[in-house]
Amino acid sequence: MDDELAPGSPAPTGTSPTGSNLHDWNTGLAGPAPDAGSVSGTADTQFGGEGKPEWRDPSAIPGVQRAFTGAFGEKLRVLADAAGMVQAVLESTDLDSLSDAEVVAFTQTVENAGRPVDAARVGAATVVGYRSRPGLGRDSMAWRLGASHQSDLLTRLTLASRQEMKRRLALGEKVAQRMLAGQVLEPEFPAVAAAMRAGELGIDAAETIVKGLADYKVHGRFDADQADVESAELGLVERATGSVFDRTRGPGDSDIRCTGPILRRGDSEGFTYPADDLRSLAARMQALLNPDGAAPNATTVEAKSTISFGELTRGLYPLRGGVTPVLKGVIQNLFNTFQSARSAPRFPSAQEQQRIEAGELVPGELIDERTGGEKRADILRGILVQVAQDPRTPTMGGMPPTVMVHVNAADLLKDAGVGWIDGVDGPVSMKTITQMIDNGGFQPVFFGRAGAVLGLGSKARCFSPMQRKMITARDGGCIIPGCDCPPQWTEVHHVVPWQVGGKTHASNGVLLCWYHHHTIDSSGWRIRMVGGRPRVMAPHWIDPSGTWRTPGKHRAHDPKTRPQDE
Repeated sequence: MDDELAPGSPAPTGTSPTGSNLHDWNTGLAGPAPDAGSVSGTADTQFGGEGKPEWRDPSAIPGVQRAFTGAFGEKLRVLADAAGMVQAVLESTDLDSLSDAEVVAFTQTVENAGRPVDAARVGAATVVGYRSRPGLGRDSMAWRLGASHQSDLLTRLTLASRQEMKRRLALGEKVAQRMLAGQVLEPEFPAVAAAMRAGELGIDAAETIVKGLADYKVHGRFDADQADVESAELGLVERATGSVFDRTRGPGDSDIRCTGPILRRGDSEGFTYPADDLRSLAARMQALLNPDGAAPNATTVEAKSTISFGELTRGLYPLRGGVTPVLKGVIQNLFNTFQSARSAPRFPSAQEQQRIEAGELVPGELIDERTGGEKRADILRGILVQVAQDPRTPTMGGMPPTVMVHVNAADLLKDAGVGWIDGVDGPVSMKTITQMIDNGGFQPVFFGRAGAVLGLGSKARCFSPMQRKMITARDGGCIIPGCDCPPQWTEVHHVVPWQVGGKTHASNGVLLCWYHHHTIDSSGWRIRMVGGRPRVMAPHWIDPSGTWRTPGKHRAHDPKTRPQDE
């Protein structure tokens, strides 16, 4: 192929290669002319079904080799030398031996050093992506290098993930210069671009600002005064960097009107925020830019809550979607209400200390090892179970919402194996099945050899509604001390297991929340019944004395009317 071809595709800035770049990329990026020996033999849909050259190592391409010579080659050598110096300093630094002050200074310094490199990575990915866009066909840089598309080329060149390349491309489209009708325009987010070039704004903060204001830019979802949008962008950049960026005077501008490029003007006098906190600041900016929200007739752009399930991964179905601020407020308020009861430690009163010494109260504050996310999941489970059990809940085929679990009878009797829930691919452990049966009983279905249903057995191992009312009146809620789970969220647990002859009777049932029911065999708590009332023994790390004690007063009981301990 001819070594002197037309210049490559212009960069997003709208400027074409000049000088030594005139025959830079087309010099050696194109592979051999497509023929039986050089084409992969498979059609690539991005390039109109045409075969493409095989991938070649860029270091072996003449054009890339020449890039390391001349003035630009000198820049590359400076970068390589700087990388070597940084690597040498890092290798000579023993982080574990640094003092607190030194490790703080080191953390900030390496972060500051990495930001200009991150900005250059975004810029380079944007140019590569633009020159590899599908519309260029055989002139695309990706085609000429033997890659299938933009992200494929970028991952081959950088060895980074495709997700990271998509992230850089998405940000680069907003902070790179644009071209319209032959005229070079500034980036959509010029302040973000200026702060990134100055090495003061990291990628995560830049993404937060761009995502927060993208809907308010020209041709966005909402109408907004663009001068206000730019002011909001400048304000967020200032809060993220601690520096004031603003427009400079252009030709013919006055002191009031400035149309020049955005540059750093000095230090900010306000607070500086990490990237995570910028989201709430961006939300406030959105309210100022569009205080009325979506227009009443703009139902197509009004935010709507949505929830769906992903594919089973490592035993969990990921939740996908999002909620409106109103729905989040409702959910968050419920979570906060039920999580706040045990949020702060306290010391026992004199009366409580006397009960501890008399063996009537478990000593100490109990440590809940669940994470915040696990607690929220348990709260949501309790709410949904309560709704499912409510008689006002709509029925399906005349039956209330019921979870159908399939399990082999032999596995159930020997407490081994797994079961399956109708409509759910993931297996359920026998431990979970036993817990579900404890609370709701089971009804066997008898099948013939050919799989036909022969009949239904009688419901077994099920506490009757009257028995549950009796147990609830006695226990008032989960009997594990310190647990404030509402009684309507609790499950009934057989103290003596049903498999070993335990009776389904109020004198053998206690209330436990889902979490304590699920972990009762592994958490160290022990339960027994004395005179028809439960006694509990705390794990040894809570109560080393191993004393059986009466569960403390539950919040559902009136201390004035609760019977005294026997």
